[in-house]
Amino acid sequence: MKYGTVQGIDTPISRLVQGTMQVAINDDPVGFAQMDCAWEAGINCLDTAVVYGGNGGNDKFIGRWMEARNNRDQVVVLAKGAHHNDLRKRVTPYDIGSDLHDSLARLQTDYIDLYVLHRDDPSVPIGPIVDTLNAYVRQGKIRAFGGSNWSAARLAEANAYAASTGQIPFAVSSPNFSLADQLKEPWDGCVSISGPGRREERAAYAASGMALFTWSSMAGGFLSGRFTRDNGASFTGYFDKLAVECYGTEENFVRLDRAKELAAAKGVSVAQIALAYVLSYPLNIFAIVGSATADEVAGNVAAMNLELTEGEMGWLDLALTAPR
Repeated sequence: MKYGTVQGIDTPISRLVQGTMQVAINDDPVGFAQMDCAWEAGINCLDTAVVYGGNGGNDKFIGRWMEARNNRDQVVVLAKGAHHNDLRKRVTPYDIGSDLHDSLARLQTDYIDLYVLHRDDPSVPIGPIVDTLNAYVRQGKIRAFGGSNWSAARLAEANAYAASTGQIPFAVSSPNFSLADQLKEPWDGCVSISGPGRREERAAYAASGMALFTWSSMAGGFLSGRFTRDNGASFTGYFDKLAVECYGTEENFVRLDRAKELAAAKGVSVAQIALAYVLSYPLNIFAIVGSATADEVAGNVAAMNLELTEGEMGWLDLALTAPR
């Protein structure tokens, strides 16, 4: 396993982060066994959120697993709150505190290592948000904090305010990032740093060195290899249809063709090439992956260790006509 660090968190953090939505839906014996598999592979960071699992079910599952394994002090919990609902946007000091305290109770812990705001509301002044998060750091309820689906510009604004007031800055960002370029947002407010149109966002993160906890390296399943230029209309499931609508461009199919060719040459799967692309990108990336079986854990670990060359990366992303 490869590890990195995040300012404010003493424990080294695995570059693979275990997404727990697909694990927590199982009965505890099955789900716990899967968590044990990821843990034994060296994955020590777990991703959860208030809105996962219905009524905080995901948080509760992780809390039961940590209690059963007596390993809370070795686990890095990435918990998210302040998600919008159907009535209003909830990126406010009140909602941040409400969601944080509910997650602490569900997780059966008195602190969260990395607390991430699940959405942004740019209409809300940044100062009270930074002040609130810093207050919870001082209280020992969180170690570090970040933003999911926050733009690099909004994070820079937050950190400029933190610097001007002598406070702790946002330590991480959690955007979408994959080899495929989004044709359209899968849902309102989705922030992606993929594709040629988002070079400035990636450059900003390269300059700052901010840790990125990226999600959907498979582009919603588009990079699984199941989708072709001819079969898009045959998919009826919600997420499959969404993958076609958001990623089914000719440029992305060429990227997929090249991923298949490189996978065949290296004797690995297309999914492993997709994850290797993310982890080989020259940014400070921790990839959230939803390993649901022991084979998927092993495959993702192998992909993490599959370092692609600069030429292979450029070829996959259509910048080069042939890999160097």
